[in-house]
Amino acid sequence: MSVLIESIETLLVDLPTIRPHKLSMATMATQTMVIVRLRCADGVEGIGEATTIGGLSYGPESPESMKLNLDTYLAPMLVGQAADNLNALMARLDKVAKGNTIAKSALETALLDAQGKRLGVSVASLLGGARHTHLPVLWTLASGDTERDIEEAERRLSDRRHRDFKLKIGANRLDDDVRHVAAIKAALGDRASVRVDVNQAWDEPTAVRGISALQEAGVELIEQATPAHEHAGLTRLANRFEVAMLADEGVQDSRDGLSLIHHGFSGAFALKIAKSGGPRGALRLAHLAQAAGIGLYGGTMLEGTIGTVASLHAWATLPEMTWGTEMFGPLLLTDDIVTRPLTFSEFGVTLPGGPGLGVSLDEDKLREYARR
Repeated sequence: MSVLIESIETLLVDLPTIRPHKLSMATMATQTMVIVRLRCADGVEGIGEATTIGGLSYGPESPESMKLNLDTYLAPMLVGQAADNLNALMARLDKVAKGNTIAKSALETALLDAQGKRLGVSVASLLGGARHTHLPVLWTLASGDTERDIEEAERRLSDRRHRDFKLKIGANRLDDDVRHVAAIKAALGDRASVRVDVNQAWDEPTAVRGISALQEAGVELIEQATPAHEHAGLTRLANRFEVAMLADEGVQDSRDGLSLIHHGFSGAFALKIAKSGGPRGALRLAHLAQAAGIGLYGGTMLEGTIGTVASLHAWATLPEMTWGTEMFGPLLLTDDIVTRPLTFSEFGVTLPGGPGLGVSLDEDKLREYARR
């Protein structure tokens, strides 16, 4: 007999960052997460996380809107339903609400966590089985100050924490951004990979100038240089330059993936459970990319540990992440709300063991940081 979902609770949690995190559209000093607690009639609780970047500056969902929509529209559609049929439950959510992929991702994560705990298996096992237990993780250098970024990268290399680095650019003059990136790459040399994320800040002519200079400087990957909807333009850039192009905001789901493939895009796709409505949607996009010979990259919305772990369980099932992952979100925060933080070492992160996600909430920390 199926176990029913009894209740779903959501909490806004505000955690400070270790330093200001500068993006092209915002500068973050705090990350806000929506924590979902899904309780079932058999006493099993599943947890999930909905997190975005910079309030509404990044996309149409904010932490406050996600909590409201979860409480008002999405959670009531699941309460009283059988907890073990993910296909039926997620179809109910899609019927009552368009979009809202980040909020839906949190619910799918909580459902997977609960089912894994119930069966005594990991979320990765529910998704087909983990091929990896340790995944590479890059670090984003986003202070905006060249010397500070170089010093930070040197520390991360010395600690064997990260050897791939990404820089957020696009908020400054093109020449200033190029000088900043080139100086960091010159300082790190062959000891580390340097990539950039433009966050859609350039038009195509500006991108041609910028990418040409960044390629000359030794940058290995350029993320979403132009606006998300310009699939043809991103494809032209990918075909024009040797440096690889990464589609992020431009590939929200499998339909975007098909569009880019149809245009002849030859770069890589950034996978994010938040933009795909959950781990299973992200894996559908990954399998599409693999069939088309497109590389994969494990992206983040700067989630805390719960959202990061949910992503890791999905990435661990894939044969290869060509460009690694950026699941460093918990390291950007001054504290955590789980009892046992993730282990970052040897330039990567270890997939937690145990049933479900493999992490538990720290109730004291949760109360401390929950918004009142």
